[in-house]
Amino acid sequence: MHAFDVLGDPVRRRILELLADGEQPSGAITEVIRAEFGITQPAVSQHLRVLRDNGFATVRPEGTRRLYAVEATALREADDWLRQFRRFWTPHFDALATEVARGKRQRRAAAKTDDPPGATE
Repeated sequence: MHAFDVLGDPVRRRILELLADGEQPSGAITEVIRAEFGITQPAVSQHLRVLRDNGFATVRPEGTRRLYAVEATALREADDWLRQFRRFWTPHFDALATEVARGKRQRRAAAKTDDPPGATE
């Protein structure tokens, strides 16, 4: 399965978001995913298996629990592939950052002119 086939599923993306915060027991993952997506425990297990089998997650047993974690290698490979396309959106993000900063400066300047004489910040 291609990396973007794996990442194309919103449930698997959400699982990876949960794992980005650190190692998680399968029960905790299942609880969140069932609440958010309304799918069964076996369906969550299938998504975890797809992530594991395709190198996006690792699992280690701890007693009766299974602890999942992000495996960065497959994510790095997807990022490497995306690198060739960053030139299409990076200038747009840079322009957005400039506009956000300009808006903040304008709001600060407007707030200063609205202060009554003698007011302190």
